[in-house]
Amino acid sequence: MKDFNFYSPTQVVFGKESENQVAQLIKRYGGTKVLIHYGGGSARRSGLLDKLTGVLKEAEIPFVELGGVVPNPLLSKVQEGITLCRQEGVDFILAVGGGSVIDSSKAIAYGIPYEGDVWDFWDGKAVPAKSTPIGAVLTIPAAGSEMSDSCVITKDEGLLKRGVNSDLCRCKFAIMNPERTFTLPPYQTAAGITDIMMHTMERYFCRHQDMNLTDNLAEALLRTVKDSAYVVMKEPENYRHRAQIMWAGSLSHNNLMECGMEKDFASHKLEHELSALFGVTHGAGLAAIWASWARYVMKDSLSRFVRFAVNVMGVTNDFTDPEGTALRGIEEMERFYRFLNMPTNIHELLGREITDEEIEEMVQKCSRNGKMTIGSLVKLNADDMRNIYQMAR
Repeated sequence: MKDFNFYSPTQVVFGKESENQVAQLIKRYGGTKVLIHYGGGSARRSGLLDKLTGVLKEAEIPFVELGGVVPNPLLSKVQEGITLCRQEGVDFILAVGGGSVIDSSKAIAYGIPYEGDVWDFWDGKAVPAKSTPIGAVLTIPAAGSEMSDSCVITKDEGLLKRGVNSDLCRCKFAIMNPERTFTLPPYQTAAGITDIMMHTMERYFCRHQDMNLTDNLAEALLRTVKDSAYVVMKEPENYRHRAQIMWAGSLSHNNLMECGMEKDFASHKLEHELSALFGVTHGAGLAAIWASWARYVMKDSLSRFVRFAVNVMGVTNDFTDPEGTALRGIEEMERFYRFLNMPTNIHELLGREITDEEIEEMVQKCSRNGKMTIGSLVKLNADDMRNIYQMAR
């Protein structure tokens, strides 16, 4: 078992009409002028933005707005937000949306007090020392950014997608109303479910295999999300199962599933290059890459893949053929992805063959030109990355 330090300070306000509490929460955490940061038009079309701005006006909390966050949020929007917040004297950021909006908000929060180029944090030239406080009104369960210490941003120039982890960026509060997820398109729901499960799987597939409590929590979360997925894909307004998925998204990435474990995140690193280069949805990219990663590393941790197959995917354990049991677990996961209409390879993801040149570009970016490995279950070098991309093509 690996020693751990668990820290999860975000206040969660969960349930129907929970967004009504946004003003009192902002005041509780010291906000006096707010940036409302959001993505496209859905937050406005749904009436959520009007409701939030109405609550803030009633509480006499001044605010400015900045929309336009895109999936795989861009550095250029972050820089725009930093400039706006400095000009307007913003001291609190309210993210309204999913992981892309929350990550963009976190990056703005890092940049407001920083005198240099905010990309320095993602380029490894500096470490965040301060952050403007953030709150989130979650509308897309997926990334878990509302309770995580993670922030992933894409630099427009060169399409470099990088992550920074720091407790400084953790949200002060997260407002979660499952009713706000009823109108999510099926594809976005499915991609979110994939991302939620992957955040737990990236910790579950681990060299440390003697923390049974965390393993049991992880397996229960994965089974619950899988079971609820079968319901919400057919009944999008099923509050009970939408709530299960929403809460699982937060627990999956607030480091609870990491206690005593060691996160791997190789599939995430490989996928970051896919979504940066091609602009694909993150969850869909994870589905396209995971099974190839799993088959590539499976023999190095066969007992873990057998346990996953049996305890999560419901495969009958053939004690005479552990490798066969493990492979059937991977196949069952692929079958689940197909139910969700998620891709299981890069061709399905892009709708075309990926070229050798594109694979090589991703390999070089992911490995920092061959200087860096990824993963912890199995440390993957540039050759390994290339092999997995080739398997997944």
